[in-house]
Amino acid sequence: MIGDPLPTEKLEGQLLPKKLALPIFASDPLSSVAYAPQELVMILLVGGLAFLSFAPWVAVAVVVLLVTVVASYRQLIRAYPSGGGDYEVAHRNLGEKAGLVVASALLVDYVMTVVVSVASGVDNIISAIPELAPWRVELAVAFVVILAAINLRGVSESSKAFAVPTYLFIGSVFVMIVVGLTRTAFGDAPVAESAGYEVHAESLTQAAVVLLLLLLLLRSFASGCSALTGVEAISNGVPAFRVPKIRNAQLTLVAMGGIAITLFAGLTAMALISDVHYAEVPCDLIGWAGCETEPQRSLMAQVAAATFGDDTVFFYLIQATTALVLLLAANTAFNGFPLLGSVLARDGYAPKSLSTRGDRLIYSNGVLILALAASVILVVFQANLTVLIQLYIIGVFVSFTLGQTGMVRHWLRELARMRHPAGSRKPAPRRPPADASPDDRPLTRGAMQRALVINAIGAAMTAVVLSVVTVTKFTHGAWIVFVLMPILFLLMLGVNRYYRDVEKEIEVDPVTTFGAQGDHAIVLVGRMQKPTLKALDYAIAARHDSLEAVHVSIDEAQTKQLKKDWVKQNIHVKLRILSSPYRDLSHPLIAYLKQHRAEHGSEVVTVYMPQYIVGHWWENILHNHKARRIRQKLMLVHGVTVALVPWLLDSSDLIYGRRSRPLPGQDRRGEPVRPVRPVPRREVREPGGARKP
Repeated sequence: MIGDPLPTEKLEGQLLPKKLALPIFASDPLSSVAYAPQELVMILLVGGLAFLSFAPWVAVAVVVLLVTVVASYRQLIRAYPSGGGDYEVAHRNLGEKAGLVVASALLVDYVMTVVVSVASGVDNIISAIPELAPWRVELAVAFVVILAAINLRGVSESSKAFAVPTYLFIGSVFVMIVVGLTRTAFGDAPVAESAGYEVHAESLTQAAVVLLLLLLLLRSFASGCSALTGVEAISNGVPAFRVPKIRNAQLTLVAMGGIAITLFAGLTAMALISDVHYAEVPCDLIGWAGCETEPQRSLMAQVAAATFGDDTVFFYLIQATTALVLLLAANTAFNGFPLLGSVLARDGYAPKSLSTRGDRLIYSNGVLILALAASVILVVFQANLTVLIQLYIIGVFVSFTLGQTGMVRHWLRELARMRHPAGSRKPAPRRPPADASPDDRPLTRGAMQRALVINAIGAAMTAVVLSVVTVTKFTHGAWIVFVLMPILFLLMLGVNRYYRDVEKEIEVDPVTTFGAQGDHAIVLVGRMQKPTLKALDYAIAARHDSLEAVHVSIDEAQTKQLKKDWVKQNIHVKLRILSSPYRDLSHPLIAYLKQHRAEHGSEVVTVYMPQYIVGHWWENILHNHKARRIRQKLMLVHGVTVALVPWLLDSSDLIYGRRSRPLPGQDRRGEPVRPVRPVPRREVREPGGARKP
């Protein structure tokens, strides 16, 4: 399903040009225009239709913020192109704790990006096909699984799969905006299906109206700021761009910002022109008889229907591309989450498995963890977009604020270093070679000062927005994010301390020495069987200083039969019987091993154990349990090494025998495909140790 393994030298071919990087890393902010205007309008309508007059001003504030954030992240990409993004900036400039706060915020936000994008995509599908409403959760989880599978095929292939829907969405929404504005200019403005519905508004005192106005404006602005989600993904994904990486990432970021601003402003304008009334509670719309049984169509669907008409090709094209790009917007997280996970693993704050590339040269463990977390949240919250969006954007504005603050400190440090370079009163000449890449050209003092101003403005604005978002969304469910972030923070801190302690424990020092003398081997024997003879054969071939076979007796009759078989097979290796009155296999064996080491000092003891290799998953349930328990206990005994001697059962041919493709990872490691296992010849041993067929 995920394709053939790719060798490491193909990594360069997986890097992205700008035209494919845009749909990969910018699909989230581009798709936000499908629900950000809807949330903006919905919150304002809580106070009544008159509050819609504030929508243009709220939209302008969102656009100004988006421009500032895009300009700020251009500087961040230039300064920290390694892929750590806000986490790396905060970690290097503000300290470990600030870096982990950003990392926990981003991890939560990436998960919520998948959840909200998929839920919104399913909403738009249901708007076009209402009969699918009962299958909302199942559809959402299925789309997460599909997205994970596509991403497991690799960055290059997923970018090609997502490019067409993303560009088709941009083009179709742009055409809709142009058509709608043109009709309006010629006096034929589109009219939404909900335009005739009034909205329930409570009677309030003048003071309460002022307070409600302020609160709704802030909530509307906070919901509209969801258009900014995903902007940071490009700064985290710089390593995935082709050379020159920094310039290509910056150009992609600017293109994404320009397109997102155009679509957001245009769709908000069309919603106001066509008089869309999208209520938080559908039955608040006065005059809509079917509010309790029919789902309210999304703002995008209402604008498309008003512009092109219901049941037209263009209406279904808008709905299809919107649903697709909302689903694909989750792909921004499927690229950002694994990359951030690999950086955290590199720094020792996440399990090392997150830094391992899979067969398709992608950080596949991160993809799987993200898909699992998103699926769980979708099931718990029943894929309800109105509820889920309240958990959104908190994390991203935490990372925005700390990241931009870190950049301010970075530029102050760089300017100070330029004023007082080490060992010289004047800065060293900064003349790059003529053929230098744009990424290698150093910044001038003036460029650094401009970057400092931009990042300072960005830090101030995002801090204000973070406060607004926190206050307006906290009681609506955002408190859950503030519970999850400290948990992730403590987990990452704990993982780092664990790795640090282990590294200290295992490092070479002048005190600890190893001077084992002697080499004794023990072959564990249960019954006289081929696997036992094979283990014995391996032990003899290893030519240990001394060798014995050990049987732990828990059944007198079975022990007597083993002694007879031992003599019958003419095996010239001493068989030692250990009694176990309580039928425990490991305790008598461990006691004997400790006694043996007490008598022979630092002698190394190797315990040979046969192990079945099976071809069906259910066979593992039927075999190897006792051996596994003994093995785990033996590994806790000092001076004891366990050697497993595999015995391939016939069913193992399903894995190790006839096959048309190599095992996972075998091709990547350059190993030849294993031929069909031949039937082994039976061998016996002469007393002197020589083989005889």
